[in-house]
Amino acid sequence: MLESAYTRCLALELRLSALRYREQVGVSVHYKGLQIDGAYRLDFVVDGSVIVEVKSVERLTRLHEAQLLTYMRLSAIPVGLLLNFNCARLVAGVRRLMLKPSSHPCTRAGV
Repeated sequence: MLESAYTRCLALELRLSALRYREQVGVSVHYKGLQIDGAYRLDFVVDGSVIVEVKSVERLTRLHEAQLLTYMRLSAIPVGLLLNFNCARLVAGVRRLMLKPSSHPCTRAGV
């Protein structure tokens, strides 16, 4: 299935589990003294403390990890999950990333 279908299904599961979450959370970027709103979109922010990025790809790469790490740094959310639904078993497509404390001096831009 497409990533968008998995995203909708995951939103339903989060809702049924009564977890607090936000979908398609915009993150601003500061560039040359200007704030650029919605420069990035996080698939999910769960309980204000975990970013969840949904993928449906042949395999997760360092590029996917770099994307999630960027989101984590910009939003100051130190934990992220990459979920690749294009696997025979979902457990094989899960990667958990964590930022080291004070690894990047940023603020929670709109998250």
